Amino acid sequence: MFPTRLPGLLASAADDAPEEASKDASAAEGADEALLSVADCSVSYGKVSALRNADLRVDRGEFVALIGPNGAGKSTLANTVSGFLPYEGSVAYAGREVRECRPRDLVQDGLIHCTEKRDLFGFMSVEDNLELGAYRHGRDADERLAFVYDLFPALEERTEQEANTMSGGEQQMLAIGRALMGDPQLLVLDEPTLGLAPVVLQDISDGIDRIREEGVTVLLCEQNVTFALKHADRIYLLENGEVVREGTPDTLRGDDHVRESYLGG
Repeated sequence: MFPTRLPGLLASAADDAPEEASKDASAAEGADEALLSVADCSVSYGKVSALRNADLRVDRGEFVALIGPNGAGKSTLANTVSGFLPYEGSVAYAGREVRECRPRDLVQDGLIHCTEKRDLFGFMSVEDNLELGAYRHGRDADERLAFVYDLFPALEERTEQEANTMSGGEQQMLAIGRALMGDPQLLVLDEPTLGLAPVVLQDISDGIDRIREEGVTVLLCEQNVTFALKHADRIYLLENGEVVREGTPDTLRGDDHVRESYLGG
């Protein structure tokens, strides 16, 4: 089982450092609150508005997808909640305003962002990349590594292979695996299916199912609407930087605009 601090799953050892115990206690106190809350959030690149008054919520243990066409602002939102972009409005993670935190502190507190570009260390091996993912959460790293190899067996077969010599699908598995090595409370996945062949897409889909079964909270930013509908508990539709639809997969499947624009009628 994937070692995580989320309630109901494998707990941290009783002799955890006081700092970790304090964070666990804080998480328990806020268990009924949204893990991620985005309210009236706007982001601009110079004079270009990328997000406009966006509202979004991800509760603990929930799988939420943010869908929309290329250029809608999905990656901007992912980078904003991860602490990389200035914003107006409010973005709160585990009850703390993101603008008041450094990205490294958000990682320490369990917000792990698997970026669209993957950002692998190309001339390092698969296993070195994975081990670097546990840099700020070394405890139980061996268990998490075993989980990642069980999740994506292709990685275990290539432990010494340099990341830049792998196929796109294998690199995506490695990027997700490295994110899991960080022991996420909130896993932000930005376009994990981008450019993947159908057979590899199925492997990624199966892996995400396993991650969901372990109770990891996920925010999926995804252009592939069919993929998002398959996995998410709730979905937000982002167009031109604005959230224009929100609902369950069944609700959005029945929405005329979503069906005609994204599901081929």
